[in-house]
Amino acid sequence: MSTSSKPVIGVIGGSGLYQIDGLTDVSWRKVSSPFGEPSDELCFGTLEGQPVVFLPRHGRGHRIPPSELNSRANIDALKRSGVTTILSLSAVGSLREDLPPGTFVVVDQFIDRTFARQKSFFGTGCVAHVSMAHPVCTRVGDAVMAASQGVDITVKRGGTYLVMEGPQFSSLAESELYRHWKCDVIGMTNMPEAKLAREAEICYATVAMVTDFDCWHPGHDAVTVDQVVSVLLANAGKARALVKKVVPLLGGHQGPCKHGCQTCLDTAIMTAPEARDPAVMQRLDAVAGRVLRR
Repeated sequence: MSTSSKPVIGVIGGSGLYQIDGLTDVSWRKVSSPFGEPSDELCFGTLEGQPVVFLPRHGRGHRIPPSELNSRANIDALKRSGVTTILSLSAVGSLREDLPPGTFVVVDQFIDRTFARQKSFFGTGCVAHVSMAHPVCTRVGDAVMAASQGVDITVKRGGTYLVMEGPQFSSLAESELYRHWKCDVIGMTNMPEAKLAREAEICYATVAMVTDFDCWHPGHDAVTVDQVVSVLLANAGKARALVKKVVPLLGGHQGPCKHGCQTCLDTAIMTAPEARDPAVMQRLDAVAGRVLRR
């Protein structure tokens, strides 16, 4: 989509968030991707006149575990659907006493500890290296903070999200290690999602929704699914209220991203044009077509 066109807001719903309140003209559609099957059909609609595309990360009914998410297909399908901005919502555990269950954190950094996932659209036939120094879009974070003022949610700006492989929760030793690293929250889903959004030149930000203290906490040394789900459901209601307010704010943005999200591939492609694999180029038509067609 051209940077001068009306923005299309993508929302990736984490655990417990399977719909958006107030969405009209709703249509669930299958979007094909050369990277495989997305988690589900995509939900197209409008919110106060703003085009929105919603994707339940784990599929409706929570069918797909973190390690089996096809994040490449998810991000590629959103890009093919015209999405220019992604608001990602994710259930997490807290690694800090002052971030109790029910707190939302607008993450600004990640530590990626996953190891069983496809992490790039690029590879042999077309090599690229994008910067992840600043992995989220400040503009999207600003909009989330502005929208949160009208919602009954405790929101903290800034924090480091440790992304573990899972699906098991942390050992006590791991939890204490991550606290020693000064991480703030821990979850299983936002990597490689954030890396792929960057490669696809989509503005991206994460709202991490705390469901529990990780097992470092004396009162949470044996985290259970029931314990997580009860807070998760309460968080989901708050998340839907936040999304309803933030989408119109994000939709008001016009023009290219001043933080460079939509041009980050300008200096990332390493493979000379004559050495690029045509089959790989074809697969990259949506995420990197802007630079590869030059």
